[in-house]
Parts: sequence; C-alpha cells; structure tokens
Amino acid sequence: MQSAISISLSSPSPIARFDVINTSNACLPTPRSLRFCGLRGEAFQSTSSFKTSSFRSARLNSRSSLNKVFAALNSNGATSSSSSSGFDYDLVIIGAGVGGHGAALHAVEKGLKTAIIEGDVVGGTCVNRGCVPSKALLAVSGRMRELQNEQHMKSFGLQVAAAGYDRQGVADHANNLAAKIRGNLTNSLKAIGVDILTGVGTILGPQKLKYGKGGSGDTIITAKDIIIATGSVPFVPKGIEVDGKSVITSDHALKLEFIPEWIAIVGSGYIGLEFSDVYTALGSEVTFIEALDQLMPGFDPEIGKLAQRVLINPRKIDYHTGVFASKITPAKDGKPVQIELIDAKTKEPKDTLEVDAALIATGRAPFTEGLGLENINVQTQRGFVPVDERMRVIDANGKLVPNLYCIGDANGKMMLAHAASAQGISVIEQVSGKDHVLNHLSIPAACFTHPEISFVGLTEPQAREKGEKEGFEISIAKTSFKANTKALAENEGEGLAKLIYRPDNGEILGVHIFGMHAADLIHEASNAIAMGTRLQDIKFAVHAHPTLSEILDELFKSAKVKVSTSSAVAQPVPV
Repeated sequence: MQSAISISLSSPSPIARFDVINTSNACLPTPRSLRFCGLRGEAFQSTSSFKTSSFRSARLNSRSSLNKVFAALNSNGATSSSSSSGFDYDLVIIGAGVGGHGAALHAVEKGLKTAIIEGDVVGGTCVNRGCVPSKALLAVSGRMRELQNEQHMKSFGLQVAAAGYDRQGVADHANNLAAKIRGNLTNSLKAIGVDILTGVGTILGPQKLKYGKGGSGDTIITAKDIIIATGSVPFVPKGIEVDGKSVITSDHALKLEFIPEWIAIVGSGYIGLEFSDVYTALGSEVTFIEALDQLMPGFDPEIGKLAQRVLINPRKIDYHTGVFASKITPAKDGKPVQIELIDAKTKEPKDTLEVDAALIATGRAPFTEGLGLENINVQTQRGFVPVDERMRVIDANGKLVPNLYCIGDANGKMMLAHAASAQGISVIEQVSGKDHVLNHLSIPAACFTHPEISFVGLTEPQAREKGEKEGFEISIAKTSFKANTKALAENEGEGLAKLIYRPDNGEILGVHIFGMHAADLIHEASNAIAMGTRLQDIKFAVHAHPTLSEILDELFKSAKVKVSTSSAVAQPVPV
C-alpha cells in the first residue's frame, strides 16, 4: 500500500494570505511569474492604492515601491540583517525540490539573504522523478484511451483510424517536460539572486552547516535559520530485489524504457493507480498486489468503489488483495519475474506469479540520512524528522531545536509536493516575525487517472469518528456529473462529487470528487476550508454556465444547514 497521508485533526489557524498589489493605473512593467509546480503564480507587486485626485503622486510612490522590491530581489536580501548579525545567510535551505524552491522565493520576497543547497538537480522528486514527468505520461495515456474508444468517438460523429504510439517519443515528451520545468525553477532562483550551493548539506551544530562532496574540501557556512527540505525516495519492502529493468520503482518507470505485456504493480495508491492508467492505455495487462483487503485504501470508501468500477473492472486489470509480495526476483536467464505472495495476516504462502515486469509502488521513504542530525541531538522517527505544528524540529528530549525547521516529505506530515511548498512558505512567515500555522486539512490531493480522483479534508469514516468523539452530527450531500451540462457535452457523465459537512454550523469537513477534471475542481472546496468559509455563505457564489464548476455549485447548494448566513453579505454596487 502506498504510504498514507497523515494529517492533524487539531483546530488550525486560518491560512495566511498574501498582499496583492494594484499597479493597473501605474503603467508599470509587471515582472514575469517565477513560481512553478503549484506555487503561487503572482509576481512581486507594489501596494499603492489609487485615488483620482492623487493619481500622479500614487504613480510615483508605486514606482518607488516597486523599484525597492526589484532592488531587494537583485541583491538577494542584501538589506537584511545577516551581515550585521554575523551570519553568512539569513536562511539556508537544504534541498531544492518544490518545497525548498517555494521557501526560497518567499524568503527573498521577505528580504532574507538566502542560499539553497542541492546535491542532485534542482526540482527534486516532483520535477525530475515524480509528478511532472508522470503527468506527461498520463497526458499521453488519456489521449490514447480516448482515441481507442470507438464508441466514444462515434458519439461525437468522429471516425478515427487505429491509434498507435512511438514509445521513445512518449518517453521523450516526459523527459523534455522535466528538463523544461527544471530549467524554469533554476532560472527563477538565479533571477532573484538565490545562491545555489552544489553538494550535500550537513548540519554541524546550531546555525552552522557545511556543503560539498564530503571530506576536507567541504565549505562551512552559517545561517540565522535553516530549513531541511530533502524530500523522499521510493520505499522498497524487504525481500524485493530491484534491478531497474524488470523490477522497477517509479523512478525507473518514468523513463518508459519498455512496455511489458504483463506487469504486476505492488500497491494500489496514487502511484500504482496512475501507472496502471499509463500501462493499460499503452497495451499492457496489469495485476495489482495490495496488502489491505480493498484496493485504493487511502480514498473515501464510496469514491474508491466507484473508481474501481470505472478504472479497474473494465480494463485489463486483475488484482490480489490482503497479500504481501514477500519476495520478488528479477527476470534472469530467460526466466520471468517471480513474485511470491503470502497472506497479509497469517503470513501463509498464497500464490506465485510469473510476470514480465514488476513495479514497486509501495509509497515513499524520507531521505534524511547524512544530514548530521546527531550533531543537534535529533533522532528520526521511522526516518522522518520530528516537527511540531509550525515545522520546528524537535530533539530527542522533546525540546525545540532553535532556528531549525523541516518541511515536506522529510517530516512525513503530508507527502505531497504542494504541501511541502505550503509548509515552506509558512516557515518563512514565522522567521519573518509573523506567526503562522498551516491547516493541513485544507490541502487537496489528486490522482490523475482518467477520470481523475481528488479530495480535501476528511473521508466519511474519519468525519464520523471525529463527530462521535466531539459530539456533533455530520451530513452528506452528493451530485452526479450526469446532471452537469458541460460533462454531458464532453460525453463524460461518469462521476460523482461528495460533500461531508456539519449541518449545525455549515462547516465543510471534506469534499471528494471522481470525474473529469476532478483535480482542478477540488480547489474551490480546499480554499473554502482554508478560509473558514461556511456552506451558508459559499452557496451565494456564482459559477459560469455551462462549466464543470457548477458541479461544486450544486453540491454546496444541496447541503441542508440549520443556521442562516454566518457573515455579512457585501452591499450591491450599482453599475
């Protein structure tokens, strides 16, 4: 099973928002957006407000303000206190993945002199071996699946010849996308003056670390604050021999070096599901091996059952549940891959499979070795760096380590790239003097199968457990994609949106979507949770017609809340 996402159920503080600057009347150049991979798309802007009677004054003030911002960016926070306080940097980040990148950009916005240490390549797992190249492969599988569906195409009045593909061309598409985004991230850091330090970062003591290839040639630097953002690597259970050819992890699979006729996928979480979508679209037969008693154990049970009916049952996929792959031997000397299965509970032998390839999709493990945590009395827990709700590192005695933070997969709170970025931004708010606690229940997750699956907040069983414990009722609302005009126009009526909420106060506890563009639709719900918006308020929001967004509109409107509007409605403006 893929590693579960762990989230805190404690009452969170509202997520901090960022000032948006109006320069529309200032005739000023707008810098290009420097954020990628789900990070904020806004560029750096000034905060002048304009009045008709003082347009010229406001314009000059805004230009001056923007020039100061650019000066700070170009000098990498040279106006900060790092030099006067005796540190080489205000902030050093170990790891240049999406989390480290997001933290670095926000740090420079805050005027902090910043460096980022990377021992591999900028972009980390997401860009180079994860969400970016996998989405390129899934884009291909989606188009192949549509072109291969003769009935679907005929419903549009289209006639399409047999669809084919070039394996190397598909692989090149994924590799080229990763290279492009990696270049974008690198250039965005350089453009604002972040120092990219090449090598392995090791903490030597409080506010002191080194980087390099290891040995006497390493460079020692100091920093007022340090962020660990080293990410994760594929987790391979004991007894499985990975050769990178016939027994592979997601790192190898993304290279698409061959398309096996029959591939076993160990684990039916996000990683396994997405690769099953790719492989079956390209002609492979797939066998899932899942340790738990049901497929897709991390999803809301109702959504999981529907997804299985659409994504698993009609395709060339079979599965074994409640079993472990106790031993996997790579193909050798003309023999296929050997997989020995045992009962997950009794550990008794169950079966032996012979397949062309096996993909190990059992989740990810934190990459925290070699960080020098022993130098600051920090002990990892199952490899994860222990942190509090503010991402502050906790030592072996349960005390906070001053000026040290850990974000992303390395802390295990929520192993998603955009969660790492959000945690990094939250840390920068704190080191800049503004207290901030990230609400992890507001962070959405998505599986980019065809159709897609997305969710935010609690599943129905989690919500019912919370309600019983805290003494409140929960209610469920649902709406079907079959009732949506845009979905029907696309002949994509297969789908469901589910809302879990408190009828006594209108609080949104969770939203789960299975259907076309579910990954895009979920953000209205996640933002509502983040901002504390209640159902009795959001039901007044207007959605363009006909759009898929109306699925959420109908979902929110169908909720039966026992209280009236919880906040004042803005007065209408005559136009």
